[in-house]
Amino acid sequence: MKTLIYVPIIHTSADMGSMAAELTQKGIDEFGREFWETHVDTVNKYWEIISQYCDTIGLGGKVVKIYQDGMVADGEIAIKIMEDSVKAGSKNYEIISRLVKRGAIIVRTEDISMVKKELEMLKLIPSSGPLIMKLIRIIRFKISRSKLLNQRDEYIAGRIAATLGPNETGIIFLGAYHNILDKLPKDIRINEQKEIHKVREYQKLLPFYAIKKQRFEELSQYLIKPIVSK
Repeated sequence: MKTLIYVPIIHTSADMGSMAAELTQKGIDEFGREFWETHVDTVNKYWEIISQYCDTIGLGGKVVKIYQDGMVADGEIAIKIMEDSVKAGSKNYEIISRLVKRGAIIVRTEDISMVKKELEMLKLIPSSGPLIMKLIRIIRFKISRSKLLNQRDEYIAGRIAATLGPNETGIIFLGAYHNILDKLPKDIRINEQKEIHKVREYQKLLPFYAIKKQRFEELSQYLIKPIVSK
């Protein structure tokens, strides 16, 4: 039996690279500083819970492979990407760094051309200018991104199928909008550490928190609830 531990990602500003400051300011402008800071606190606590869980994963004598959203390399290049991301403050990569120090192996997860294409599409969305042009660009981005995301998911699932061997454990850190579960071979046992659909729902409700306050708060509490090992 092959096992895949699935950790849905909620990106922090440290994961956004050069766009971090701009996206943070957009969040404050759209939601208000108080709510945005509450959201950031929830996300930080979420990663603390994930970190605590990952520290309990037994690696002794096991082959454990790490699959990471956006990881387009393995070997020394993957280690360099990891180290640079840790220095930038990525909580996701801090967890991976500790797992690697305990013997886990980073596996190339994605095709670099697909990842680059999505980043280029994202940069085309204007931060200023006429509202109608911004809306048109956003709609085009969502349509194109949906197709590209499906292609990325097919590729990621294929990489896991090709590289995760019998009696091995994989740990995948993947954005909640990805959908790879139905694309994976049936001989891989999936262990969701947080239910993907709930993490996805939390992110979708962000713009509507004022009118969906009760549900949003329920999801916030779910995100920071400690994980019970299965």
